[in-house]
Amino acid sequence: MCATQSQHVLRLVLSCRNITAHVTQPGTSYIVAMASSTEQEFLIQNRSKLDHFPRSHHYWDAKVASRVGEKLGFRLKGIGVSNIAVDVNEEISRPIHRRRLVLPLFDSLRRVGVEIDGADRLAEIGPSMG
Repeated sequence: MCATQSQHVLRLVLSCRNITAHVTQPGTSYIVAMASSTEQEFLIQNRSKLDHFPRSHHYWDAKVASRVGEKLGFRLKGIGVSNIAVDVNEEISRPIHRRRLVLPLFDSLRRVGVEIDGADRLAEIGPSMG
């Protein structure tokens, strides 16, 4: 893991329906900032996908991941966190289709001004789909 004891750590929880990103305090599991595709902003989009036929079991995509990253970045900047670490081994162990979908989340965090230690190795995954 690239994270040191003095850095905040980004954790992603992915399922076919939701993406949740939270940042924990160094040395503990206390969550200091969080963003998720289950927030109010995404409810209309999720409900509209329920009405499509045939039904899709995937309720988030690269656009949603990007927006979740942007929201998380603004929240981190709001509390004064500008550098986080990611567990590169965990991210690389994900299935390739999931890895490509979360790349826009990392890009959004960078655009907001949050540095991500370990994200340079994630660029090896390839271009984002979306």
